[in-house]
Amino acid sequence: MALQIRLITKQNNGTFIVQPSKTDTEGGCMKTNAEIKLKFQEGFINFHFNKSEDMVYVDALSFNLKYPLVKGGMEYDASNTSLKLFSARSGHSYSCRSQSVYMGNGLYLDVTQAQMQALDLQNGNFGKPDACPADQPDYRVAIAVGVTLLVLIVVVVIVYLLGRRRRTDGYQSL
Repeated sequence: MALQIRLITKQNNGTFIVQPSKTDTEGGCMKTNAEIKLKFQEGFINFHFNKSEDMVYVDALSFNLKYPLVKGGMEYDASNTSLKLFSARSGHSYSCRSQSVYMGNGLYLDVTQAQMQALDLQNGNFGKPDACPADQPDYRVAIAVGVTLLVLIVVVVIVYLLGRRRRTDGYQSL
């Protein structure tokens, strides 16, 4: 999994990439929730997972970053406690190629190549992956194009048959 914090404003843009080799973890699990904190020299990212019925998801996300993303800016705090992110069925893992979470004030947390699971792990291994909506194939456009082509072919065949029939009406047999 790769994480980065981005700042996008009208005046400036900046990016901080979390280095896995320079990151420590801490956290804990209860029966219906779990928390993991990723700590690095410049700050931390905190994920709070919640379990409701048969789903596990991140319901709170926060970070603190002491890093000059832009000139004059040194410390950035963001928190969002009204989320339902990275949802997976209980016993399954969440898998996504790329997802960006807006944290307010022009700050984004980008999560790429993610596979995560909190609660209900079997033998310390990830469960069956539940793909994020962006990674699931969407066949609606292909179906619409196919139906349109089918209708067009039917119309062309009908027009051909009607045109062929009309041509013979104008001639008399000998």
